[in-house]
Amino acid sequence: MLINMLTTVILPLSLFIIMFGLGLTLQTTNFAEVFKFPKAVAIGLFGQLILLPLIAFIIANSFDLSPAIAVGVVILALAPGGATSNMFTYLSKGDVALSISLTVIVSFITPFSIPIIVALAMDYFMGSNTAFQIPLLKTIIQLLVITIVPVSLGMLCLHRWPELSKKVENFIKWFSIFFLFLVIILITMKNSEHMLSYFAQAGETMILLNIIVLFVGYYMAKWLQLSHPQSVTIGFEVGIQNGTLGMVVAGTIIGNETMMIPSLVYGLLMFATGAGFSWWVRRNND
Repeated sequence: MLINMLTTVILPLSLFIIMFGLGLTLQTTNFAEVFKFPKAVAIGLFGQLILLPLIAFIIANSFDLSPAIAVGVVILALAPGGATSNMFTYLSKGDVALSISLTVIVSFITPFSIPIIVALAMDYFMGSNTAFQIPLLKTIIQLLVITIVPVSLGMLCLHRWPELSKKVENFIKWFSIFFLFLVIILITMKNSEHMLSYFAQAGETMILLNIIVLFVGYYMAKWLQLSHPQSVTIGFEVGIQNGTLGMVVAGTIIGNETMMIPSLVYGLLMFATGAGFSWWVRRNND
């Protein structure tokens, strides 16, 4: 009963709140910011939409993972950055405007890219005879409802009630992080007997993936001659993903609890790896 409520109600609701909070930070002028640094945006999109899923696929294919967990790794890699990557960018003195721009653009793309790539990953890792299927059109509509709709509503609220929205936005930002912790704790409690097994199955893979893509994103931007703040931003946007969306896709839309394991484990680990990377880039800049 608890796991059903988590996957059908609490997870989608938490994602809706997170995306609504993101919308409260956005104005139409934010989209114009994209054209001020097209090179940085293009590099960030390449890192998030192509390089990250490719690295995730290689790692998932290299480890002795169960097919469902391998698909779960790919699902997580397809998620956009979200509020957490924006927060780490701010704390690490990165380019916050670029971070938000990338989060928004990728959030508008992923409802269409996730169903297609996940379907291909399921066919590759699990075979065409798997009992779990992902209907493309239905999944696209569901993702649009729980991602794009709340962002649009948040932007509308900011336009109509700017003062109230600014007061509410900060509360929602921290509430969404708390809500994510709550969801992770509830799922951990529900699966307490299996958590060691989950970490044994996916912990090493998720730590390796997270650390690799954080540094790959950062050094790719450096190599392509972006500024230090922009490189920090690319590192976090490529390296920190919206684990809630990963759990929603796996547990709510596909209905496979095993596929949720990588996103669940990642949700427990990303704050430690993100904080470590934040300390490193600030020390490196000094």
